[in-house]
Amino acid sequence: MSNKKIRVGLLGFGGLGQAAGRILQPKSEMQLVAVADRHGYAYNNSGLDIDQLIHTYHEKGSTGYAEGGVISDNSIEELINQADVDGYFLALPNLPNTFMADVTRQFIKSGWQGVLVDALKRTSAVEQLLTLKEDLQKSGITYLTGCGATPGLLTAAAAVAAQSFAEIHNVKITFGVGIAHWESYRATIREDIAHMPGFDVDKANAMTDAEVEAFLDKTNGILTLENMEHADDIMLELAGICDRTQVSVGGVVDTRNPKKPISTNIKITGRTFEGKISAHTFTLGDETSMAANVCGPAFGYLKAGVKLREKGINGLLTAAEVMPLFVK
Repeated sequence: MSNKKIRVGLLGFGGLGQAAGRILQPKSEMQLVAVADRHGYAYNNSGLDIDQLIHTYHEKGSTGYAEGGVISDNSIEELINQADVDGYFLALPNLPNTFMADVTRQFIKSGWQGVLVDALKRTSAVEQLLTLKEDLQKSGITYLTGCGATPGLLTAAAAVAAQSFAEIHNVKITFGVGIAHWESYRATIREDIAHMPGFDVDKANAMTDAEVEAFLDKTNGILTLENMEHADDIMLELAGICDRTQVSVGGVVDTRNPKKPISTNIKITGRTFEGKISAHTFTLGDETSMAANVCGPAFGYLKAGVKLREKGINGLLTAAEVMPLFVK
């Protein structure tokens, strides 16, 4: 593996999947060879042209119309069975909340072996994956979950920062996201709306684009999220950092402006061995986009997953248990 490019597949080709393809384009250690969306897929073991894929997707509605593409209503299963891929980034909306676990079962059933990485956000979604931990291990799949920005980048920062303390009192994550046009990230915005008072995953998933637009008109395009069900809590608990009840996550999403409404940061407060109460704060640069902060770490974790598989380590791991590796 170390002497050749890591062959990467993307499941999902919305705003996040397209950004992931752009990030992969200049990488010398990874090559995009497979893409699937709701209506089709494209595969070329020599590499795919991301510019052509994006153009075709916007013009015709599916990557299946691109060179090397296939139109299919069963795109994920067909791609898994056909493509020679080392690792997939699951840039899929977890709508309904069981979707990612269902896709994982498809990988297990297929007999495919390799690395899976996701950017799941909900605690309950990660809990569903935990029930598949033994099946993943037996299948020879190394699955890293919660590997985006939060959970992911910020969760890993908390795990490192916690080493300064003898006791963790609380972990507070505050994020700001700016998106010029919400339509570019339809599924992500629906997942965020699902955290709003009066909504749940099923209700948000059932909303039409017009209903989403009408709701955003009422909020002036701003989503203010508090005390979210966010997988940072279970991930830090599994890593032995703190109890999940000590973790809080909230933020502000501006769906009409690319500038972040607030800075994204994580604050870890605890007691040192000398008995002093202190806090570490890690803040992301305002110039880094949501896509950069999600997709960059995801591929760093994918590379780490490949190294783990080389050592015979399979099963389910989280971003709080493994350090991502920089992808050149």
